[in-house]
Amino acid sequence: MMRVQAWSVSRVVVLSAVLVSGLLNLRLNADDWTAFRGADGQGSAGAVSLPVKWGDGENIAWKTELPGPGASSPVLYGKHIYVTCYSGFFVPGQTGGTQADLRRHLLCVDRAGGKVIWQRTVEAKLPEEERIRDHGFAASTPACDAAGVVVFFGKTGVIAFDHQGQEQWRADVGSKTHGWGSSASPVLYENLVLINASVESESLRALDRRTGREVWSVSGIRESWNTPVIGRSREGRTELLLAMQGSLRSYNPQTGEQYWNCQTDITWYMVPSVVWHEGTVYCLGGRSGVAGLAVRMGGSGDVTDSLRLWTSMKGSNVTSPVYHAGHLYFMNDNREIAYCLSAETGEVVYEERVNRAGQIYASALLAGGRIYYLSRDGRTFVVEAAPKFTELGRNELRDGGQFNGSFAVDAGRLLVRSDRYLYAIGGN
Repeated sequence: MMRVQAWSVSRVVVLSAVLVSGLLNLRLNADDWTAFRGADGQGSAGAVSLPVKWGDGENIAWKTELPGPGASSPVLYGKHIYVTCYSGFFVPGQTGGTQADLRRHLLCVDRAGGKVIWQRTVEAKLPEEERIRDHGFAASTPACDAAGVVVFFGKTGVIAFDHQGQEQWRADVGSKTHGWGSSASPVLYENLVLINASVESESLRALDRRTGREVWSVSGIRESWNTPVIGRSREGRTELLLAMQGSLRSYNPQTGEQYWNCQTDITWYMVPSVVWHEGTVYCLGGRSGVAGLAVRMGGSGDVTDSLRLWTSMKGSNVTSPVYHAGHLYFMNDNREIAYCLSAETGEVVYEERVNRAGQIYASALLAGGRIYYLSRDGRTFVVEAAPKFTELGRNELRDGGQFNGSFAVDAGRLLVRSDRYLYAIGGN
């Protein structure tokens, strides 16, 4: 039987003080990766050195079998890794099963050795979609902090667990479903849980982190699958940034008051999350036409004419970019093309076809001056984070499942999940 180390008395005291004061976002350990694309949602691990070469049986620290597929990414807090999956219905490669058999799973995995510490299973609130294109019923990445972990399962709800796996609360954010499913991930900000519930109720919600009670709600959020991002203007104002069809919007994260909106001229649904740097936000989306733009933060009202800095015909339908040293880097998910754009002008610095890249749903990862692109068939392309395209490594994991989630970083290791396994790459 697996042994789980009990929390120390001092840790319980500290956590109790946190809950009483309501200050749930303590300073994170530098090695924690607590949300989709990291604690700040920017997909950057700083100067950490990560592996460049690996493969099946090569430079794999451990590999843990999962109870089902999912397009969510792993997250880390303390000694724990959290990841979600689904089973029972519409599982790739399996026949049979009905909606009544659909279950979501939250796994808590030991960070050091990959053993499953606990698993919680959640029944689906029915009816659900008959099928979800490509990425199934567990596409939203959890978010974690000192109090525990929060998951989002679409119409089944937002659920908070403590680090021992005890459910703390459950919140309903809408009952609608969509053939492309839900994918936006929870964001923890101060005393709030921020949820893009565009699919479920065409709304943006803020829930109390301790109780799940709704604090504020904004309506009219349509065709938006991206995870909200917290940024800061040059004047120091904190802004909640979210893209929807035709519009990039900024809100006060504590009250839901809209600061500004900017027309994107992108007429399609919006999936990639935004990135920001020094008061400018960069947004990608769309299949054709205008597909990218930059906007100066800090404005009010309609800033399309005043603060929209540039638009671009180059963009990404699914994958989110990274910012590095005055440039934006991303890979188009369907065209096998890696891009580097000038962050100042939006001009294309390079447009490089990557042979045999395949389709990519995972967002770019920046670490140690390198960019990591992961394809759905398990191939990772490592390129230099520089305005000249240089491929540094090409790696492959072949386990028979798809890789739809994005990388997480655990010190000098990469964490990635497929439909079948959770991998720790490097450091073995």
